[in-house]
Amino acid sequence: MSKDIIINATSNESRVAIMDNGSVSEIYIERVKNKGVAGNIYRGRVVKVLPGMQSAFVDIGLNKAAFLHVADVYISDSEHFSIMEDRVANEIDDSVDMDENGGIKEKVFVPIEDLLQENQEIVVQVAKEPIGQKGARITTHLTIPGRYLVLMPTYDHLGVSRKIESEEERDRLKEILTSLKPENMGLIARTVSEGSDEEELAKDLDYLMRIWTKTQKSSKKGKVPDLIYEDLDLIYRILRDMTNDDVKTIIIDNKSTYMKMKSFIREYLPDLNVSLQLYENDMPIFDYYNIEIEISRLLDRRVWLKSGGYIVIDQAEALTVIDVNTGRYVGKRNFDETVLKTNLEAAREIATQLRLRNLGGIIIVDFIDMEKDEHKEKVLKTLENELKNDRAKATVVNISPLGLFEITRKRVQDSLTKTLSEACPYCEGRGLVKSKVTTCYDILREVRRIAPYFNNKRIFVEAHSDVVDNILNYEKESIDEIELTYNISIEIKPNDRCHLEHYEVIPMETV
Repeated sequence: MSKDIIINATSNESRVAIMDNGSVSEIYIERVKNKGVAGNIYRGRVVKVLPGMQSAFVDIGLNKAAFLHVADVYISDSEHFSIMEDRVANEIDDSVDMDENGGIKEKVFVPIEDLLQENQEIVVQVAKEPIGQKGARITTHLTIPGRYLVLMPTYDHLGVSRKIESEEERDRLKEILTSLKPENMGLIARTVSEGSDEEELAKDLDYLMRIWTKTQKSSKKGKVPDLIYEDLDLIYRILRDMTNDDVKTIIIDNKSTYMKMKSFIREYLPDLNVSLQLYENDMPIFDYYNIEIEISRLLDRRVWLKSGGYIVIDQAEALTVIDVNTGRYVGKRNFDETVLKTNLEAAREIATQLRLRNLGGIIIVDFIDMEKDEHKEKVLKTLENELKNDRAKATVVNISPLGLFEITRKRVQDSLTKTLSEACPYCEGRGLVKSKVTTCYDILREVRRIAPYFNNKRIFVEAHSDVVDNILNYEKESIDEIELTYNISIEIKPNDRCHLEHYEVIPMETV
């Protein structure tokens, strides 16, 4: 598969699009004013220990205290520690602790209150960005990623990316890692290390050890909280993490950043076999490659399929629901074949949308009901095969008795939709506003509520003109009845600057 990387860089924003055979497969956006913190290492201070939740909150200098679970607290002198969470593109191998009978050991944790105390200083790394109302998720299992290797300074472990499938190559890499591994530290061979020789891996390790030495020095001095290691900016992370043999060309539209990228490649990635090009056309680069229109589509709930069917994507804070519909597609043979074709096409599109929108957490997919088990199995296999192309860990966990496909996808940061948009200030993210009739009746109820206390008074009502028209055209009898019953005068005035749901009901001077 041929890939190209298109980069739009300005002083306040970097945008990166990954193109697979000319089609956009992934989009990343980083803004200077809202730069990500995942991967950064901080000196922090414990502000709260919660035994009931077996967790703690740590001040690392962000707007909200970060969340630290007991499973993510490393204890150097104890056997009670958890296998660290994979935070580097799902590349850690499937290592588990086994008991003497060959079963998986049950993880046992030392109580959080025995590990941490309030005001204690601690070195932590951000595993997940702050998402929604939640603060950052942090861990004391530190990792520093390089081009070929991931250094784990606090965790004695050897691993090889599970995406390297050849057992012979895995054994070769493990043998090299065993000879290179620093004492009491861990190493992981990343996917791109496949085929690399010992010299290349040793150079990468030397670079990582220099970073760790510098980080250690910073961790022993300075203020608390304090940033002591900052991961690379988006563009350089892309160079480090995503430029493999499939990537043929990187095109960027910013000359200054282009020159910095050339220097970065010469110094840190001398073996990188990719063509770096400067885009100099007058037309904006994302317009030229039809990426801008793809970004605008990411805000749509409805995604049309080529057949005429469509999927609807609704996103909550930690749950995404996807509904599949036949739409305009009526098929050519029979109903079962029509449903199967729509579901297969939807499965491929859903995997694409998960990557494009960076949707994470729990994803529930309601495919069109299928009667035949072989059709369900075919859709399942298609979905699983498409998810294999995802850099984030994505798994079809189960098919519920109701036929719902349950998927989990690792979430490190907010979805692209959340990055590009914010909740509507009118509907507060509901996607709905009250109808004109509902607001009209709200007004009438409010007038009836206050009318008994203002006999012989004038009540002034101001609302959106559409609501006022509804009152005057369809509720004039109700107005007359209230005026007669309570001996009041009601004056209604339209104001197009009012929101459809908002209105004013104000008692005035005596008539």
